[in-house]
Amino acid sequence: MHTRLAILLRACLLLLAIPSLTRAEIKTQELEYKQGDTALQGFVAWDDSIKGKRPGVLVVHEWWGHNQHSRDQAVRLAKAGYVAFALDMFGKGKVATHPDDAKKFVAEATSNFPLEKARFEAALAQLKKRPEVDAKKIAAIGYCFGGAVVLDMLRSGEQLGLVATFHGALGSKLKAKPGSKARVLILHGKDDPMIPPEQVAAFKQEMDAAKVRYEVIEYPGAKHGFTNPAADKAGVPGLAYNAKADEASFAALRKGLEEEFAAKR
Repeated sequence: MHTRLAILLRACLLLLAIPSLTRAEIKTQELEYKQGDTALQGFVAWDDSIKGKRPGVLVVHEWWGHNQHSRDQAVRLAKAGYVAFALDMFGKGKVATHPDDAKKFVAEATSNFPLEKARFEAALAQLKKRPEVDAKKIAAIGYCFGGAVVLDMLRSGEQLGLVATFHGALGSKLKAKPGSKARVLILHGKDDPMIPPEQVAAFKQEMDAAKVRYEVIEYPGAKHGFTNPAADKAGVPGLAYNAKADEASFAALRKGLEEEFAAKR
């Protein structure tokens, strides 16, 4: 009996002696940055227990603006070992709760492509200068409106390691050109009424023509906004949260990030 107690005591002491490096210490920071004269709101999340530089991920919000959903995704990525920056495409304080306001903010932010690109690159510069970030390993992910933004950055020649969209719009006035080195993940709700099969097919043709590395993963039963737990509260037909698709799509993102950035180490 005494021997067994001694063994258990030694085991407990060994567990206490394990360095805290294995314990995630998620840190977050709100920061204001600018694009021209426009004040923007950023949110950074990272695991402070990880030493050394690691890949950075830009998170582009839905058409509702820089809200809790995009911040939650940043924290989620930080827990997975990345430095995530939830950016702002609309301007500090411009967060919508009604579709009419959301449409107005989107129209303003995308009124001309140079403005859209400048807003994205202002956030990209903030992420790259973070001391925890390996500036050569940057990904960009987007939700809904944000998905369209990151795809337009790819089409315009922005140098990114991986681009991923969640229930993102796939059509654009811009067209992808040969030469992109980014990997593209399209995480799409198969029952999304806002992104019909014709738009998915046209996107595939565009990527094939430009010889872009891409993968389209469809989630049966998932509608638009399937990653946002508040989607059902918006009162918009076709919007619905889907926990199964949410978890599966984030797992697909993690797999893609690990594969892409591990290959460049």
